[in-house]
Amino acid sequence: MVALWAVLTAIFLPTLIAAQAHAADENTSFFITSEGKGEGANLGGLEGADAHCTQLAEAAGISGKVWRAYLSTSGDDAVNARDRIGTGPWHNSTGVMIARDLDHLHSEDTGVSKQTSLTEKGEVVNGLGDKPNMHDILTGSLPDGTANLEYNLTCSNWTTNGKGKALVGHHDRVGGGARPKQWNSAHVTWGCSQTKLQGSGGTGLFYCFAEN
Repeated sequence: MVALWAVLTAIFLPTLIAAQAHAADENTSFFITSEGKGEGANLGGLEGADAHCTQLAEAAGISGKVWRAYLSTSGDDAVNARDRIGTGPWHNSTGVMIARDLDHLHSEDTGVSKQTSLTEKGEVVNGLGDKPNMHDILTGSLPDGTANLEYNLTCSNWTTNGKGKALVGHHDRVGGGARPKQWNSAHVTWGCSQTKLQGSGGTGLFYCFAEN
């Protein structure tokens, strides 16, 4: 009997564990990209950024969701990041609630932190003091999640790694800049290229939210 139980456990337990992990992954509705596009702030525009979110999520086993990059654009047809991501609530890959709605997400009580802002793989993203520091997250947004209409701080609406700069937030909510504790609007980058992003504390990562 003991031998039979051991055999059955060896056969079915790994499947059960995998199924439980997959179910938890399916509930994920927020993550930081585990990798950027590799071209600095040139993400292929909003469409390219959304596609990157979707590709990473599906590769991690998270399907059936409409993913939106938390990015604002500038210009006459400016888009607000907060208007792209649905109404919440949003949870990370371990089930922790990041925010119950848009107001909560953009309040001082938001659940965004280094410990909760995990990648689609459930990994912690390097913050200030880690090597390399990767806490600059591309947003192009003001603290309330709206576009900055006064300046173009979106690297030509996420289509260039040449001239320009971008607004970034600190997912660990520490560091330098005008608003170092702000997860979505801490400071402006040195430039739009991969080298410039890395020089100011980032690597071209951005937030992804499930719209539905």
